[in-house]
Amino acid sequence: MNKTKSISLNNVIKIGILAALAFILMFFQIPIPIAPPFMKVDLADAPALVGGFAMGPWAGVAIQLVKNILNLTKTQTVGVGELSNFIVGATFVFVSASIYKNKKTKKTAIFALACGVIAMTTIATLSNAFVVFPAYGKAMGIDLNAFAGQVPGNPLAKSYVSLMLLSIVPFNLIKGALAALVTDLVYKRVSPILKLR
Repeated sequence: MNKTKSISLNNVIKIGILAALAFILMFFQIPIPIAPPFMKVDLADAPALVGGFAMGPWAGVAIQLVKNILNLTKTQTVGVGELSNFIVGATFVFVSASIYKNKKTKKTAIFALACGVIAMTTIATLSNAFVVFPAYGKAMGIDLNAFAGQVPGNPLAKSYVSLMLLSIVPFNLIKGALAALVTDLVYKRVSPILKLR
């Protein structure tokens, strides 16, 4: 019983540390010309992926949740951005970590991360198209087609539908690929620390 409590507390501490690191990484954002200005690339999914690989998919989801709760303290999207970030990030981590936990090899890790990027991009596109952008537009009083006009670096995104397909899809592929690359590079180096009991 004491051992179980110790392990649980140990994981809670690790989740807290990784979530805090992910929150800090959210401050370092890179704008992408093909996406609306309020969408920026960061590496905040990497700590959740590392945690998910080391402690299981639900630990990764918990890291995403805590990260976004922390980010509510500085939200500029009335919480809509945080909801979107959680939905997309949790999908990324859960899919990747679920595949990886069945066979922990380098090849499986790469395959798991690729599947995670695809799942994340699919969910991001659907959630943005039908939930997040409509909610954000309503909160800010912005017409949905007006979002396309906010992307001068992507002349192909002329309407709401083309914005989703030609802006949101590539944005999430880029963001996911960068987080996957960082995770692949650092996981083996930090996993022994995360697996300590």
